[in-house]
Amino acid sequence: MVRYTTYYILGTPKLERQLLKWPPLTMLKLEIPPTPCQPTKEPTFIPVVVGLLDSSGKDITLSSVYHDGTPQAISSSSTILRVTKKEEEFVFSDISERPVPSLFRGFSAPVRVETDLSSDDLFFLLAHDSDEFNRWEAGQVLARKLMLNLVSDFQQNKPLVLNPKFVQGLGSVLSDSSLDKEFIAKAIIMPGEGEIMDMMDVADPDAVHAVREFVRKQLASELKTEFLKIVENNRSTEAYVFDHPNMARRALKNVALAYLASLEDPEFVELALSEYKTATNLTDQFAALVSLSQNPGKTRDDVLADFYDKWQDDYLVVNKWFLLQATSDIPGNVENVKKLVDHPAFDLRNPNKARFCGSVVNFHAKDGSGYKFLGDIVVQLDKLNPQVASRMVSAFSRWKRYDEARQALAKAQLEMIMSANGLSENVFEIASKSLAG
Repeated sequence: MVRYTTYYILGTPKLERQLLKWPPLTMLKLEIPPTPCQPTKEPTFIPVVVGLLDSSGKDITLSSVYHDGTPQAISSSSTILRVTKKEEEFVFSDISERPVPSLFRGFSAPVRVETDLSSDDLFFLLAHDSDEFNRWEAGQVLARKLMLNLVSDFQQNKPLVLNPKFVQGLGSVLSDSSLDKEFIAKAIIMPGEGEIMDMMDVADPDAVHAVREFVRKQLASELKTEFLKIVENNRSTEAYVFDHPNMARRALKNVALAYLASLEDPEFVELALSEYKTATNLTDQFAALVSLSQNPGKTRDDVLADFYDKWQDDYLVVNKWFLLQATSDIPGNVENVKKLVDHPAFDLRNPNKARFCGSVVNFHAKDGSGYKFLGDIVVQLDKLNPQVASRMVSAFSRWKRYDEARQALAKAQLEMIMSANGLSENVFEIASKSLAG
């Protein structure tokens, strides 16, 4: 028997799950923290789709669930727990072993979930859960935990070591032919650097970038046979077809190609170059360009120039070309972006061509060059398009989350923006609020 007790208050839902003991009690605690305009939250309906996995990773067929003392027949591997009160209890019968719960299957409710699931439980869900959303979520939770631990190691000058269970878990996803290819493509992408920094008390862009690159290259190295097989099995010389199977095939192949190219191995650089030259559609060609542009050097420069020559008459594609370079993580990219501003196709009024702050490692460069570049762009752009300029200055809004040196550099740029003659109300509002913190 498995018993679920659920407590909740309405607002921005947060689920806290605590496995108290087995058998028979598992407790779910739903909480919604107060907000300034609504300190007291009232109950509301939250659908919790639940499944239970046995020790072999198979879904347990649920026979019945007791709610308010009333049994409800199920006869399926998952069911909806309809939470409508402040405190509720759901008791599953005929459960013969400690299960691993799979909660909010199919993203059944928009809640944040904080669980006491162990790393072993999460590895288990990553490898076995039949629900794709929860399998993806388990991988993301694990990746965030692993990356935060590695950031701590990096800051203490300890050697970085990737947990082999994580590699095995992603390997099981790559080799599962029953999974949708688009899902696999999404499941093997690591959380972004901004996401990891949001979880830190003091954000460290350099450490987070180094760790994410380490994880990507380690995965590429240990799973290169699988990634190479994916590229070979999913390339196509046929004409472009816009449907889900082909979109999923392209997505998976291109993510695998990016992993391989990150190793900077001549074999895989040549593979990416071949994919670029033989692509029959823009999606594949641009993806190969992205893979090749990860690493500085002549090959990168030549392919970027070739791509522009091919597509210079299509301004939407040129926008993508600018954006790719503006958000690049290659070292010292600030100087490259400054040169792009002088490119004949560059238009400052188009923010897609100057979205430099998308590169964490270069926007937050220790010498402040990234902050200064964006500050200068904001002042120039404010005279042409205040609305876009105000959106760009919002990149400074969280400057107090970084180390003292970066805080001083970012604050100086905000003060410079505030002192500019003829500053628009749009930019003034965002900059002043950012300074106030």
